Amino acid sequence: MSDPIPLLLDTDIGTNIDDALALAYLLVQRRCELLGITTVTGAPDERARLADAVCRAAGRDDVPIHAGANVPRVIEPEQITVPLAGVLPRWPHRRVFPAETAVDFLRETIRARPGEITLLAIGPLTNVAELFERDPEIPRLLGRLVTMGGVFDGPDGDLGSPETNTRLDPHATDVVFRAGAAGHTCIGLNVTSRCRLSRDTCRQRLRGGVLDCIADMAELWFAERDAITFHDPLAAACVFVPDLCRYAGGRVDVRLDHAVVEGVTEFRAASDGPHAVAIDVDVDRFFAHYFNETSPAATSPVWPTR
Repeated sequence: MSDPIPLLLDTDIGTNIDDALALAYLLVQRRCELLGITTVTGAPDERARLADAVCRAAGRDDVPIHAGANVPRVIEPEQITVPLAGVLPRWPHRRVFPAETAVDFLRETIRARPGEITLLAIGPLTNVAELFERDPEIPRLLGRLVTMGGVFDGPDGDLGSPETNTRLDPHATDVVFRAGAAGHTCIGLNVTSRCRLSRDTCRQRLRGGVLDCIADMAELWFAERDAITFHDPLAAACVFVPDLCRYAGGRVDVRLDHAVVEGVTEFRAASDGPHAVAIDVDVDRFFAHYFNETSPAATSPVWPTR
């Protein structure tokens, strides 16, 4: 087995089910040294409680969890409530989290292990932008930055519309993408949107161990939807199995002057660019890997029917 990867997770768990699916994967991924979780966007304390519930469902009450920024830097907040927190009465969890300790925690943890830590950011980048501005050395002290956000339609492509994480705090996204963080890998909607499973398939596969907690959340999700798209789990899996995706190197610019809505990501291919963006994904291999890691009963590769 390869060496463990020390990792920090920044997440807006509780709005979309995929954050919880990503956390479940990290908790059971044998090479993941999960150093802590930080939460971001509306009601970050409620999101911290939900993250703690998932950790405890996996038998982990040792993971540090810190609540972070509540609102975006400039624009009005969109993501205010935490719909999936409806499961909390059914799952043990810590109830009290001090306000806005996330950035200090991230800074101290990264500085204690320079060049080692992967920061996986799968929500709006408000916490990460504040971290980078508060301590401008942090982007170069990371081992790697992996973000789920943006839309990248291959080299020199621009789909002209923003992905949710970039739209919810476009000014923070701009700060982070301009920071030149070490090994910044961008997993965007152009690949994650292909990783989609039907409601029936999810109900069959989300069973056992920590997945029981995720299945409970999924029923709230399915009240209005008939499928789950595994945006964030793909970003998490690519930390440990990078070749699940194919990448192009270049530079991503974040549009803050878009005519319709801010946060559009524009990618330009360049051999010396600071960003690597995912432009293709092996969907079946991703799902086989995800469920082989997370399903307690899995004894052979799982090839789910989408």
